[in-house]
This record gives sequence, C-alpha cells and structure tokens, in this order.
Amino acid sequence: MNNINWDTLGFDAYRTRSIILSHYKDGEWSPIETTEDFSFTFDPFAQVFHYAISCFEGLKAFRQKDGRVALFRPEQNAARLQRTAKYLGMPSPSQEMFLQMCETCVKNNLEFLPPYGHGASMYLRPLLVGMHPQMQLVPYPEAIFAVMCAPVGPYYGEHLRSFSAVIPGDYDRAAPKGSGSYKIGANYASTFKPYKIAHEQGYSELLYLNSSTRQFVDEFGSSNFFAIKGNKYITPLSDSVLPSITNKTLQEVAADLGMEVEKRPVPVEELAEFDEAGGCGTAVVITPMSHIDIKPVLEAPEVSRVFRFRPDGEVGPACTRLYRQITGIQFGELDDPHGWCHIIKK
Repeated sequence: MNNINWDTLGFDAYRTRSIILSHYKDGEWSPIETTEDFSFTFDPFAQVFHYAISCFEGLKAFRQKDGRVALFRPEQNAARLQRTAKYLGMPSPSQEMFLQMCETCVKNNLEFLPPYGHGASMYLRPLLVGMHPQMQLVPYPEAIFAVMCAPVGPYYGEHLRSFSAVIPGDYDRAAPKGSGSYKIGANYASTFKPYKIAHEQGYSELLYLNSSTRQFVDEFGSSNFFAIKGNKYITPLSDSVLPSITNKTLQEVAADLGMEVEKRPVPVEELAEFDEAGGCGTAVVITPMSHIDIKPVLEAPEVSRVFRFRPDGEVGPACTRLYRQITGIQFGELDDPHGWCHIIKK
C-alpha cells in the first residue's frame, strides 16, 4: 500500500501502477493490454510531434460512502472523445471499449483510489494520439488510445474557496469557427504563456472573451464559465466553448433545485449584474470567483475594470449548494436520480 496523505493531495501527475492501452492500425484496434511501462516509443516523424494530432478526456472515479467505486458519467466522455477524434480525422474507441479501458485502469490501480471521507478522487486521463510518421497534412488512421490515472485532491489546493481571475485584452483562447469546442491538446498550449503572466500577478484564472468581437464571455482557460443572478444559473452559449460535462451536470442539478437555467450569450458588461460567478469542470468541479479584472494588456499593471462578487476566499450560497449537491451524488451521499454514477463491478 502506498504511503499517501489523502488530505494533502493536489492536482498533478502521479506515478501509479499501470496504464491501459490499445493500438489502432490497418482498420482495427489491437487487444487491450496493461503495461507498467510509463514510456511510449514514437517515430520522430509521428503526427503528434509535428501537427499536434492528439486529444484527451478527463473524468473521475470515486470511492463512495457505501464502499462502492463509481465513475461519473463516463458515457458522456466517450461521446465527446468520439466527436473530437472525428474533427481531427482520427479513429476513436467505441463507448464499450472506452468504458472497459477506464474500468480496467481503476481496478488495476485501486490502491491509488482515495478512501471515502477525504474529499479526494481518482482522475482518469484517456489519451488519443496520432502516431503515424508523416509530413503531409492529411489524416492517417493510426493511433494509440491509452488510459492513465492519478489520485487527486482540489485543483487549486483547497476545497471550495473563491479565487481571482483576469480577462486579458491581448490574448484569445480560440479562433472564430476554430477548434475551441473540441478537447484537443493544442487548444491548451496557447494558454501557457498568459497563465504564467497571470499567476505571477496573483490571479488564479484567465477568463477569455469571444475572439471575433470581444463583447461576450466565452470560458476560462481551464473550465467553463457560469454565473448566478437571483435564482438563475447562467452559462454562455458559444460555438467556441468546450461542451463541459460538469457544466451540463450543474445545469441539470440547478434545475432539480428549482433554479432557472439560461444558456445564452453573456455580454461582458453583464458581469456587473451577477451575484456569483465561477468556473466548472471535471478537474475543478466548481471554482467560485471573488472578482474578475479586465486588463487591456496582460503584462501591464493597469486594470480597466473590476467585477467583484465576494470577498477573497468567500463562497456564495448558490455555489456552495451546487457544489455540495454534485459532490454528494459523486460520493454516494445523496440519491442519484439521473443514474450518473457508473458503478464498477468487482
């Protein structure tokens, strides 16, 4: 048994026991295999190195209150991976194969699944990589599909506290009619530099606007955006926003709790009217925002506008209620009326 302090886990890569993988070539997937070798061997001309042909998913496994182990809505992740793979011209695993490999990954690394009661979980990272050696700009149906995992705690090191974000006036996340709504690795590469600058200035998050007009909220660098106005749960409707499974779940949870759900364009000026705002995603679950600044030039010190929702660290009642509802279902503390928890059989 590994000597892991489950209460101090952050969110980072962690060497577990094994990785599950399959190789697609000549029109079929190879038999699923388990390997304890955490090194992949690729040709130097592989698509992934030259043209960033790769995509991934993120989902979690939970040790529930009654001792059962559950994946949360993995069918949604399988469908989203298939959508992204189609966009990239890559082969993708069937839902059955996706689920089988995720379940096998959890079972083979069970000692790394945090026990119930620590607020921690196991994060699964399914990864689809184009590995065919080539120079031409055409899709080629050869790929590796692998599922790896790591025990994780809260993304920002603390459960449910508010953080600050900045809207960078000189950086965009996704181009109009581009790949923003697909979970491809290249979408995240462009956020590394502005994240570094923002973190050095004390911000935890970047909030991006739509690139064409910069008049509407799109999403955070790591997660979807949502806001609370009275009894309304509001989230952007945009072709360049990733379809977050956590956001979809929160919309359904909000409706179950009697809130009105609005998915629509969100003008940046409307930030001044919100009671609460935050980010949501598999890794972060919910990240409430204390305030969001606008900086015309991210590197410069000048702030042109500040939208404040809560004192630093404080979390509003709606975010608290939504967080407790979704995590209560995930950990088996509350009923699961929608059947979101996929129980892994022993």
